[in-house]
Amino acid sequence: MNAAEPVPSAEAQLRSAPPHALVATADRLLAELFGARDVTLLLADYGLTVLQPVTHLPLTGEPVSAHDGPAGTAFTTQNPVVEVTADPASQRVHLPITVRGDRLGVLSVRVPGSGADPGTVLRLGDFATALGHEVTTAGRDTDLYLQARRTRRLTLAAEMQWQLLPGRGCAREEYVIGAHLEPAYAIGGDNFDWSTGADHLTLTVTDGMGEGIEASLLTNLTVSALRNARRAGIGLADQACLADQALFSQYGGKAYASTLLLRFDLDTGTVRAVDAGSPQLYRLRGPAVERVELEAQLPLGMFEETLYEEQTFHVEPGDRLVAISTGVHGTRSASGEVFGEGVLRQILGATRQTQPHEAARAVVAGLIEHVGGEGLLADAAVVCLDWTGRRSGAARSGH
Repeated sequence: MNAAEPVPSAEAQLRSAPPHALVATADRLLAELFGARDVTLLLADYGLTVLQPVTHLPLTGEPVSAHDGPAGTAFTTQNPVVEVTADPASQRVHLPITVRGDRLGVLSVRVPGSGADPGTVLRLGDFATALGHEVTTAGRDTDLYLQARRTRRLTLAAEMQWQLLPGRGCAREEYVIGAHLEPAYAIGGDNFDWSTGADHLTLTVTDGMGEGIEASLLTNLTVSALRNARRAGIGLADQACLADQALFSQYGGKAYASTLLLRFDLDTGTVRAVDAGSPQLYRLRGPAVERVELEAQLPLGMFEETLYEEQTFHVEPGDRLVAISTGVHGTRSASGEVFGEGVLRQILGATRQTQPHEAARAVVAGLIEHVGGEGLLADAAVVCLDWTGRRSGAARSGH
């Protein structure tokens, strides 16, 4: 490089790195910028139980807890954690990696001496965010980061479902979404989806009937049909109608998908809803936990040319909405006891002050405990949304 040419920024160098070489590039840049060493990228597995180190394929290295210890605390709280090590000449900094509200993992870095001052930690946090964006983009071109997210092999149905998801979280000024799917390595028909725009958020929770590949194929068709209709710019009820037609045309009523469709007006907090099946919706307002009662309409694909109607309700700043699939509210324990509203309300109330991601995970953890801790036989999807709303006069943004 000519001496007169500007040195590329760290972000530019990450962008130009080969997809599989992001960790090596980050290692070099952090050494140059901060004198750092022992750089480790840890990605959360599909079950959100461990953080796995990203190495060369085949992957090596021991995972650490996603909930305990310095790295797990950074991931759970979404705050940097400075670890005092046995080496007095260094400190280890654990930085959460989150892209637009989707929690990916943690970047752990050893910095010299007392280098973990607030200013340095802030700059390291910016670097971790830049690295997260590149990991997300690089996932289109390499399997390295997807393989680092799994502790064991996924079923084919689960592989299809994870590829269909938008992520496990999304954050904007007006709202924060956290979502969880279980069993993470054998999902069949449960799915969640969202799309955000300048003035609206569309959110869906889908439960395709059946198990395994058949359920996954059904849900893939449902979600793709809903996306196709949504991207055509038509209303929520018509999105449901077109998806219903697509499923009936393919399956003739022999297979169908239960779907909850929500469209939020970011200015007013008005929510348009279509309840096409069994997912349930709860609202936490202040100390109260209440079921949002919607008119139950037919699942998508059950009958030919079903007509759907929208309903409306409102959310206020501070509200939390929790949508759950049939695999949550319809699951029975070994003794036949249904995981009912009583237990669910207790969990939602107890996790009211936690972040949406942790609240969604807590519901699934409570469900697993309910069935005896042996894992779930049916899919369970939980989506938690915290609503802040748009400040009066706030500038609109398409980002």
